[in-house]
Amino acid sequence: MEALQIPDFAENLGVALGLGLLVGLQRERSGHLIAGLRTFAITALFGATAALLADPLGPWVVAVGMLGVVAVIVMGNRALDPPNPGMTTEVALLAVYLVGALAGIGEKVMAAVVGASCGVLLHLKPTLHRFSDRLTEKDARAIWQFALLSLVILPLLPDRQFGPYDVLNPRNIWLMVVLIVAVSLIGYLIFRIGGARTGAVGGGIIGGLISSTATTFSFGRRVGSDAGMAGLAALALTLANSTSLVRVLVEVAVVTPSRAVQLGIPVAILLASSILGSGWLIARHFRSEVEIEEPSNPTELASALTFGALYALVLVGVAAAKKHFGEGGIYVVATLAGFTDMDAITLSTARLLGKEELAMAAAQKTLITAALANLVFKFVVAVALSRWALLRPLGLAIVPVFVTGGVLLFVL
Repeated sequence: MEALQIPDFAENLGVALGLGLLVGLQRERSGHLIAGLRTFAITALFGATAALLADPLGPWVVAVGMLGVVAVIVMGNRALDPPNPGMTTEVALLAVYLVGALAGIGEKVMAAVVGASCGVLLHLKPTLHRFSDRLTEKDARAIWQFALLSLVILPLLPDRQFGPYDVLNPRNIWLMVVLIVAVSLIGYLIFRIGGARTGAVGGGIIGGLISSTATTFSFGRRVGSDAGMAGLAALALTLANSTSLVRVLVEVAVVTPSRAVQLGIPVAILLASSILGSGWLIARHFRSEVEIEEPSNPTELASALTFGALYALVLVGVAAAKKHFGEGGIYVVATLAGFTDMDAITLSTARLLGKEELAMAAAQKTLITAALANLVFKFVVAVALSRWALLRPLGLAIVPVFVTGGVLLFVL
């Protein structure tokens, strides 16, 4: 039996109707007097119909339809007593008209994205208001500074190669800065919303999102003053290190998505060993609370410039090592870079792999080498600052990571 063929215009109208009903359902449940379920659905169909008529009659039909929706909104507001003080529903109604128009011209994916986003934003009103109320002036400044880094500085930078070995691209470098700052900003905002006092598991994860190295220094100093919290600190530090490996996987997926799975498999194995190694600490301290020291603002221009310079230095170092010493030289650079920061060597390795200037096995070994070097550095810092109190609990937790890393370097 031949499959039933649905005309394109019918499919487009169906998408428009569904999205109108989706947004209208949320407005109906909120009890808004201007527009509810039926009004939003009809407005979406109105937009789709206007878009369909634009082909034979001209694009002015859509503009006239928009003016009609505006007129209806104005008349509806004038009829209210008392007047409606908000504008959210009115703007949503205009957005749904345009969503219908997008569906009408066949842009169903874009229509779905815009329509669903409107519905989600309307539904999250209480959550968004609570989030805004809890933000301090410092938090708002962090968000605005991130907007400056990503929306103002990034587009102004030239997109061309220059410098030693022709590996420095200002826009590419700053794009990586924006990526790292975005991850840290997410952790910072989670900290601000969740509060400084949280469970040890949550504290370790948040610390890893913001900066696992800063978390290491913080907990190392605290254990040096109070050796009784060594087990709790060891849990937070191992989970911070695990989260830093998750950061590596995210960065790889962003920079080289087509090869992210293969490159990320050894890192995921190392991550699993890190989580398993901290299992006994999780069992012992899962319900314990820990106070996280307030982190510095991750969007400060100085820290962004510092990471950008470090990333550029690693790019040049990797290129020089590869040219003069082969793959062995890259592992030396990975070790040195890992002592200070995993992000820069991860991004540079993924970039070289994406440009097919580095073999997959070499890229995998580079990331494992850097991860183990980074773990050695943080372990030494933690033990030294804690006056040896973290040697046993932290050492037992990370032994599986070193064993797993050694095996991976041998078999890759």
